Amino acid sequence: MQIYMVGGAVRDRLLGRPVNDHDWVVVGARPEDMVARGFVPVGRDFPVFLHPETHEEYALARTERKSGRGYRGFVVQASPDVTLEEDLSRRDLTINAIAASADWIGADGLFDPYGGARDLERRVLRHVTDAFREDPVRILRVARFAARFTDFTVAPETMALMREMVQAGEADHLVAERVWQELSRGLMEEKPSRMFDVLRACGALAVVLPEVERLWGVPQRAEHHPEVDTGVHLMMVLDMAARLSAPLAVRFACLTHDLGKGTTPADVLPRHIGHEQRSGKLLKAVAERLRVPVDCRELADVVAREHGNIHRSGELGATALVRLLERCDAIRKPARLDDILLACECDARGRLGFEDAPYPQRARLNAALAAVQSVATSVIAARAASMGVTGQKVGEIIHAARVQAVADWLATLAD
Repeated sequence: MQIYMVGGAVRDRLLGRPVNDHDWVVVGARPEDMVARGFVPVGRDFPVFLHPETHEEYALARTERKSGRGYRGFVVQASPDVTLEEDLSRRDLTINAIAASADWIGADGLFDPYGGARDLERRVLRHVTDAFREDPVRILRVARFAARFTDFTVAPETMALMREMVQAGEADHLVAERVWQELSRGLMEEKPSRMFDVLRACGALAVVLPEVERLWGVPQRAEHHPEVDTGVHLMMVLDMAARLSAPLAVRFACLTHDLGKGTTPADVLPRHIGHEQRSGKLLKAVAERLRVPVDCRELADVVAREHGNIHRSGELGATALVRLLERCDAIRKPARLDDILLACECDARGRLGFEDAPYPQRARLNAALAAVQSVATSVIAARAASMGVTGQKVGEIIHAARVQAVADWLATLAD
């Protein structure tokens, strides 16, 4: 039995990046050998075990054989006869197909049959073998790694292979959960726009997210969007979200906030009247198809519908401000308003020449919310009850009090 460190831990250590998790492959062992040494089996389609003390994963060396379309069409074989080189040959990229001995020190102890260390030096994302074409999820993974390693390029032969896979219909068989898993990880990388650049270049974006793909080539009014192209704007918004360290829900909201612009009739371009409502409808379809988590889809829905009103909130009076806060559910969920406003700031600053512009709407709406929260609703409700006023009428009285509180706050700004 021989144990090797593999994959991301070796790659990141060679790059000088932090290593948080370790994956191990065991060559020359059977499942019963692992159990005898105290390893705990994990319920999966292939033999994986947890170390009894570190709880890190140890997988038996294995091979895979294609048996159908898509991600799930594989037959996995794990046996003591599978060599380390055979195990590494099934991995996606050469930079992830480097193994190291358990006592790896410096350059000694590396096993690199596919030139992964060389590709690390050359900053290249290259597939290991032609077996890459058997798993369409690898297309998404390459795109995600491009977003993480911003100075790496995709090898021409790998890009050509991914195009062939898309044309052969492999991307049509991607499982929704895996698409969301890779998409969400890519959104959280250093430069999310690179993920979409790669997916567009190989044709996969039109398959997995046609609502996003169609945004390129759609013009916007140059006085508001000097970059003009809606797809270019979207990529700037995503990269701004990364720059501002936005959480996943905010980044997904940024991705979907302008989907409606892709359906604007050609005869009204470059104006996009009512695109917010169209964006909301398209977002719901995307979220349902990809089984997006509830927190992400709910935040994205508000941002899609209200980002235009939030951008214009400096022009709104007390009544309109309170109604906007109510539509954002900010009174009931004040913490979520911060994420809504962050997404809107990313949208505003994700424009050519506006990258470092201030976004005063955030402070203004937070101050308006503070004025609303200063209203003692319980006192108002109790007073109304003592006068025999109940039901909807109480809500109207509270709403009026909130509007008055915001009006009083706005008056202090004018003084």
